[in-house]
Amino acid sequence: MITTPRPPRTLREAWIALAGLSAVFLFEMLDNSILNVALPTIGRELDATTTGLQWVTGAYSVAFGGMMLLFGAVADRFGRRRVMLIGLVILGLASLATLFVTTTEQLIAVRAVMGIAAAMTTPGSMALAFRLFGNDDLRVRAITVISTAGLVGLAVGPTAGGLALAVVPWQVLLLINVPIAALAFVGIRAGIAADDPADRHHDPIDIWGAVLGTSAIVLALVTPTLFVNAGTGSWMPWAGTAATVAAGVGFVLRERTARTPLLDLRLLALPLVSSGLAYKAAAGLAVAGLSYLVTLQLQFAWGWPPAAAAVAMLPQVVVLLASGRFVGPFVQKFGLDRAAFVSSAAVVLGLAVFGLFGRFGYGYILFALVLVAIGMRVVGVVAGTNVLKGLPESRTSMGAALVDTSSELATAIGIAVTGTLLAALFGGSITATDWSRTRVTQFETAVTIAGVTLTILAAALVAVGLVRSRRGTSQ
Repeated sequence: MITTPRPPRTLREAWIALAGLSAVFLFEMLDNSILNVALPTIGRELDATTTGLQWVTGAYSVAFGGMMLLFGAVADRFGRRRVMLIGLVILGLASLATLFVTTTEQLIAVRAVMGIAAAMTTPGSMALAFRLFGNDDLRVRAITVISTAGLVGLAVGPTAGGLALAVVPWQVLLLINVPIAALAFVGIRAGIAADDPADRHHDPIDIWGAVLGTSAIVLALVTPTLFVNAGTGSWMPWAGTAATVAAGVGFVLRERTARTPLLDLRLLALPLVSSGLAYKAAAGLAVAGLSYLVTLQLQFAWGWPPAAAAVAMLPQVVVLLASGRFVGPFVQKFGLDRAAFVSSAAVVLGLAVFGLFGRFGYGYILFALVLVAIGMRVVGVVAGTNVLKGLPESRTSMGAALVDTSSELATAIGIAVTGTLLAALFGGSITATDWSRTRVTQFETAVTIAGVTLTILAAALVAVGLVRSRRGTSQ
């Protein structure tokens, strides 16, 4: 069971701590969402290919998801506060490096470093927020506060980014991370006490497990791109497939036999944990795919300027902000398990509406955005709370890492699947300005196929979450 943590010494400290932790989640969700609306502009200025644009977004998610478990383990052993502060410094420096980017490859490298910084900061933030309080109601409220900051970033990002592009260069959209990182650094350093050695996990880090796990994740996300770029006749994608399988099998065998595994696989077998992770992954997959596809369709296929595309995303902002007050009552009425299922199902339904009908008019896109916003407002809180609920205090960073890993891996998979399908189904340069009606139809068909594919994957994850949740209830 989770022991009762030491509360902040003063109410002022509690507010400062939550402000710092909220800034971390704001950065995590704002980072990709604010950049999505700028992808067409970036593609034209840097002469990027479809695959290049995919990795401008995907590099962040791959690095984030791939390194999350490792840094969750590092934070549990060397101090959550210490690792978070180091990560925030790296984030600020990487964001400043955007000023010197002149090629797509350089931007992808910067985004990967930012993903590593996010992997250092995010697990500890949820763990520390969770440990501030000793009962489920207060924990839900605390995680709701920082989740609200993240969801505001997710929702406001496309609108703010699109409007900003009318007056500033796209690099400014990443430079905004510098003051956010500074705010988080000050809040965490001032409001959270130094790490107590007694609260740390003292087993050594499973280095081989970290290497194999990270390799399996990265290879699994990169290999589909190799099939598109090199073709099935090349040895590269098949070598990537073999390496992915080998790394995945090696990781499982290592974690089953290691004396102190990086990830205790028995945790994943717990119904409450596995159901929460499945719901969180389904939501991450749906949100990433929808945001990416809507941005490209509005600007490339329909020819909308960034500002118009930004305004089109505004209803999502309104719903996310307006529905916050209903999260607590909704969870209290339906319970954590049922609330997680209903909210994640709403997210998947929104993705399905876009995939099947989004090409026929903005009204369908609007409906999809609203459904996804309603679902995301709840699932981010309840799924994470369920996963963390039964973990010992010394493993809460790892539990938070599992939650964010499932979401970020799903995000990376959503972008990888979407980008790969678009690259395979849509010929020619995506950044060309003279699209014919035939090219628009071809692109919209590719978007539909990608949307339906993501819907099927997300629905399967929700089904897994439902089955595991019911199994846990029956035990």
